[in-house]
Amino acid sequence: MNTPPPLPSIRLGPHRVSRLVVGANPILGYSYMGGLVSRFMHEYFTLDRTVGLINHCVDLGINAWQTSWHEKIGQTLTRVRESGRGIHWIFLANSPHTEDPAALAETVKRYRPIAVVHHGGVTDRLWREGKIGQVRDFTKRVKDLGVLAGISAHNPEVLCYAEDSGWDLDLYMACFYRLTRTPEELHGMLGEVPLWGEFLPSDPVRMCEVIRAVKRPCLAFKILGGGRLAERPEQTERAYEFAFRNIKATDGVIVGFFPRFGDHAAEGAALTRRFGAPGG
Repeated sequence: MNTPPPLPSIRLGPHRVSRLVVGANPILGYSYMGGLVSRFMHEYFTLDRTVGLINHCVDLGINAWQTSWHEKIGQTLTRVRESGRGIHWIFLANSPHTEDPAALAETVKRYRPIAVVHHGGVTDRLWREGKIGQVRDFTKRVKDLGVLAGISAHNPEVLCYAEDSGWDLDLYMACFYRLTRTPEELHGMLGEVPLWGEFLPSDPVRMCEVIRAVKRPCLAFKILGGGRLAERPEQTERAYEFAFRNIKATDGVIVGFFPRFGDHAAEGAALTRRFGAPGG
């Protein structure tokens, strides 16, 4: 096998991370294409296939993996690392880790993430409820454990608030689409609530404005619109190009891969080399 050239990379704290980070929604059976596709993904991704995908990503130069917690994630990390391969884990924390300091500390100790990020859906909900201080308290607990701390959000206002308030953070995760609007918010904007109304075409432009404005590195996610912009190669190419043209040179992207019908990881790595390199 020919070794591919290194992927363009960014720095997260002391770590050098590829600008393309592999995500985990397909691995965990989370799809924006309906319940049947979610079940298909969940059944496809056995432990062996999950390990195979992550090893393939490492071969391609993708050296970071962002996931929520699941037993399969822990098993995969263990098998990949025991085989001598290196993968940086970025842990997207939700319940129970956001409420239970002992559970958080145990997971950090056992699986050694380079960063722990507060889950975006929960962040947006707490923002809406006026409880955003709980998110800041969580990031302080993360910092006390000696790892990088960040927050994820779908609502760009949350990132602006954290930045303007001087939160002690190391990174942001920023969703290209504001998927956490309430039905009432959607109805107020559109006059109705579409079946697939979460993916509004104007959202990426606004989030990219915020990504460029904040000083900390950002990992942009949902750049393919939950798979809607990956039906044809030219669509995927345009989506990667838009992402890298509109985020900072110190930022990266997170993309989940479902290799049942094609080598999308290799496609993403090639597009990252093309558009994510300096001057790309």
